[in-house]
Amino acid sequence: MDQIMPGEGAFPLETWFWEMPIVTRWWTTATILTSGLVQCRIIGPFQLFYSYNTVFHKAQYWRLLTTFLYFGPISIDLLFQVYFLQRYARLLEESSGRSPAYFSWLLVYAMTSLLLLSPFVSMGFLGHPLSSTLVYIWSRRNPDTLMSFLGVLVFRAPYLPWVLMGISFVLHGTVPRDEIMGVVIGHVWYFFNDVYPPLHGGSRPLDPPMWWRRIFEGRPRDETANGIHNEIAAAGAEVPPPEVR
Repeated sequence: MDQIMPGEGAFPLETWFWEMPIVTRWWTTATILTSGLVQCRIIGPFQLFYSYNTVFHKAQYWRLLTTFLYFGPISIDLLFQVYFLQRYARLLEESSGRSPAYFSWLLVYAMTSLLLLSPFVSMGFLGHPLSSTLVYIWSRRNPDTLMSFLGVLVFRAPYLPWVLMGISFVLHGTVPRDEIMGVVIGHVWYFFNDVYPPLHGGSRPLDPPMWWRRIFEGRPRDETANGIHNEIAAAGAEVPPPEVR
């Protein structure tokens, strides 16, 4: 393990990379590699976007994932997008605190929701609305955090998604559909994980199922112990009692 973790002489970029939680690290890496492959013309953007026909009629299933990985060619804008993505993904993954299962399940929920909604808004690349989903969830969970835009506009975190929408509208002159999709999907997750449980006896309907948690955590210790006891009991029941003479 010491051979792959940064040491005292590690470069700042290397340290930054290895300090990211594992799901955020792989997502960031895949995003950079995808843009690099496009830049080198090994693959093209038209091989990456999502559409129902290409995925389900032509069996190009990789598009279900690559639509979330491509943010454009290598540029300053891409660096900004990657920084924004990893920052809020990292904050959410670190705050989940229990295991990668919880944050990865959030990504599965958000990605599935975006894939279902994308045909209605004619959006082929879904990385930006996925980032917007994470930004919205983080902003609602940190209501007292102060944010600043260009050192002039100071506001609290819950207003961050709306500030970003306003900036996008001013720069592009169109309604930011990707930001709106992210807010809607993020609000559903926030409601059922932060608002709903205290009102319904702690019920958390969007928590990852046990089979998903086992992928990341293995079988829980108490479940393993109960299984061993049950096996011992079953084995004992199969052994016939000694004859009494």
